[in-house]
Amino acid sequence: MEKETIIQRLKEKGLSITNPRLAIIDVLVEQGHLHPGASFIYSEARKKHGSLSLSTTYATINEFNRHDIIKALEFDGRENRCEVNLDEHINLICDRCGKIIDYKPPISVNRTEVAKTTGFVITGNRSEYYGFCEDCSKDQDSASPEGKPRKRRS
Repeated sequence: MEKETIIQRLKEKGLSITNPRLAIIDVLVEQGHLHPGASFIYSEARKKHGSLSLSTTYATINEFNRHDIIKALEFDGRENRCEVNLDEHINLICDRCGKIIDYKPPISVNRTEVAKTTGFVITGNRSEYYGFCEDCSKDQDSASPEGKPRKRRS
């Protein structure tokens, strides 16, 4: 998502454009493909806005999530991460390094058709596949395609 798009959405939601928010937006735009967590966003944004606090970073992320500027990705036992790509896609999540890769499948599910057919009021969706990224799967200790850890041969 572009910086101007995020700023426009903030204005549409009636949220003010502050220097701390701009510093956080810069990190989200520059590093959004990495699905950064709050601690990463804080450390990077603080370089641009030295007085930024960690609590302000968390509050801003929560506010952006509440207003559908970003999506917060929650994981059991791991730091929550930020999703800047709000288009429908699948998150490929590496079990080893935690990398998250966006994958847009060639065929998309038509939400309107699903809602019409089922009577279900859709408020959101989240698709995730877990496994090992290309870098981690090159390591002999990574998982096999069946998802079971490979053992090293002696």
